[in-house]
Amino acid sequence: MSSQNSSETKTLDREDLARLVAADIAPGSYVNLGIGQPTKVSDHLSAEKKITLHTENGMLGMGPQAHGEDIDEELINAGKIPVTELPGASYFHHADSFAMMRGGHLDVCVLGAFQVSASGDLANWSTGAPDAIPAVGGAMDLAIGAKEVFVMMSLFAKDGSPKIVPDCSYPLTGLACVSRVYTDHGVFLIEQGPDGPKVTLREAYGMTPDQLAERLDFPLTLPDYKG
Repeated sequence: MSSQNSSETKTLDREDLARLVAADIAPGSYVNLGIGQPTKVSDHLSAEKKITLHTENGMLGMGPQAHGEDIDEELINAGKIPVTELPGASYFHHADSFAMMRGGHLDVCVLGAFQVSASGDLANWSTGAPDAIPAVGGAMDLAIGAKEVFVMMSLFAKDGSPKIVPDCSYPLTGLACVSRVYTDHGVFLIEQGPDGPKVTLREAYGMTPDQLAERLDFPLTLPDYKG
């Protein structure tokens, strides 16, 4: 998909991002959706793609979030959200679930983040603030164990500072593990090449590619944009 060249394109909300991520997951993939924004992706996965969802608390074949009479209090994902089960779903010990994650059996995991570096480093478990409650969970295992790591987050913090940065200032979850970052202002691809990592803007929303490049503190590749 070519980059959007107009700042008239609206920014993406959480449902837009979830829909976009769902469309980008390859058919037949085994996928883990992290706590928070990523859980919304399950609502936009079509049955035809035959994507199997994994949750680290011990389930394979998870369906979309449960509502109303479909809620089973004993059927939840890692974020304690009630979920449905699809035909063929299975349950297993927590240790077996982590063995799947650590053993490289997941094709994609989708995580939230506080920061992602231009090298693909991930920081998503603590801001390092004295009063912050750290929450690693299975993020470190997922970040290193999955074949691809997609991140969903806002591009800018409340103070306007970018959350894709030259180097993460928050405690790291994993090194050079993120391959794509989906944000309200654009989709970024991070490639690990022989000449070092490269960040490419796939498409922009609400800002032009040039405006995004000016706000970010690292070289941004704009392959389809003619300035």
